[in-house]
Amino acid sequence: MKILITGTSSGIGKAIAIKFISEGHNVIGMDVKESTINNKLYTHIKEDICCKNLPDISDVDILVNNAGVQNTQNDIDINLKGTINITEKYGIQPNIKAVVFIASASASTGAEFPEYAASKGGVVTYMKNVALRIAKYKATSNSISAGGVITSLNKHIIDDPKLWRDVLDETLLNKWATAEEIANFVYFVSVDNKSMTGQDLLIDNGEALKSNFIW
Repeated sequence: MKILITGTSSGIGKAIAIKFISEGHNVIGMDVKESTINNKLYTHIKEDICCKNLPDISDVDILVNNAGVQNTQNDIDINLKGTINITEKYGIQPNIKAVVFIASASASTGAEFPEYAASKGGVVTYMKNVALRIAKYKATSNSISAGGVITSLNKHIIDDPKLWRDVLDETLLNKWATAEEIANFVYFVSVDNKSMTGQDLLIDNGEALKSNFIW
């Protein structure tokens, strides 16, 4: 199948691309940065997801909206408006089989930075809108709301022993997910899954569930 993934230069997006490549799919990555993925099944397009003149890519089977930023002045423009821009161009068409959105645990908890939380909450709502619109193609639309994920973006947390311990203590399972684990979830909901649509999967090691019962 032809897979289009945004934000493939590093982190979760790169892990998703590698997962699909390992399963024999043709992957097109789109990112404002260059990619280090070197594989005959991979094609890289250096482009901003907010671009109004996106390149023509026909017959995309699976679209994975991963590209995003955090705590910038452009969180809503990139995370939400850019994601809508990409999906309207490549995801709403008869060949589509699945659209997956990488949202955030912040979409439901409201935690973290204000515009970031708002942008990801918007992504989850838009995901449901897409589910309604691509159902006529027998296609699914779902989102993955990850909590903490071990990537280079979070190196400043991981490399600080006290901060890292405090962060892990906020989860029930006392750990964060790996980028490869999130990639496996994305593969499942887009390839293996045929019946779940319009749903947001919270992958946060129990952080949102953790509470102290105090009388």
